[in-house]
Amino acid sequence: MPASEQQLTITAGDATFSAVYARPAEPTATVVVAHGAGAGMEHPFLRGFSDALNRLGLATLRFNFPHREAGRKFPDRPPAAIAAWRAAMAAARSQAEAHADRGPVWAAGKSFGGRMASMAVAEGMNAAGLVYLGYPLHAPGKPDKLRDEHLYGLTTPMLFLQGTRDTFATADILSDVVSRIGPSAVLQWVEGGDHSFAVAGKKRPADKVGASLAAPVADFIAAHS
Repeated sequence: MPASEQQLTITAGDATFSAVYARPAEPTATVVVAHGAGAGMEHPFLRGFSDALNRLGLATLRFNFPHREAGRKFPDRPPAAIAAWRAAMAAARSQAEAHADRGPVWAAGKSFGGRMASMAVAEGMNAAGLVYLGYPLHAPGKPDKLRDEHLYGLTTPMLFLQGTRDTFATADILSDVVSRIGPSAVLQWVEGGDHSFAVAGKKRPADKVGASLAAPVADFIAAHS
C-alpha cells in the first residue's frame, strides 16, 4: 500500500512554509528531509529519496526553507534555517503522536539542508540521528575553510553519504573530520558520485539517484534505533 500524503503549513517566527508528510502503514521511524540551497522540496532527487524511504517503511516529512518558499535564490541565514528545522521537527513529532507512532524521529538533509540540521542539533534540537546527503564541508576549491567546528560536539548517530567526486568535500579531509567526530559518525562513499550523486558514464534521472540512497539510510536508522 502506498504512503498517504498530507500537505502541511508550518510557521517559524515570522516565516510560513510548506511541507509534505507521507506515512506508510505502521512506520518504524520518521525522517524529516530538507533540501539543498538551490532546490526545493519537490526536486525529483528529494522526492525520489523520500518515496523510497516510504516504501521501506519509514514516514517522511520534507519541507521548504523559508527562502525557497518566498522565491528567494540566496539561502536563509543559519538562525532562520535553524528555526525552520526546529519547527519542521516539531511538526513531524506532532504527526507521529497523532498516529500513535512510537518510532524515532531523524533529521536528514541534502547539502545545505543537512548542514543546517547539524547546526540545529548543536544548538539543542532533539533528533534521534542525522543523515547528510552530501555534506558541504567546504566550498569547491577552498578546503582551507572548513565548516566543521560544530560537528565535534555532537554525539548523536550520524551517517555521511558522500560521492567520491564531490567537490564540496575533499575525500581525505572529510575522512579525517569524520574520524575525529568519533564512533557516532559513519562515512559511506558513493563511488564516482558528484555533489548530486550523479555518476559519470551512468545516466539516471534525479529521482532514481535519490531513491538509490534510501536503503543505506534505512539500514543505518534500523541499526541505531
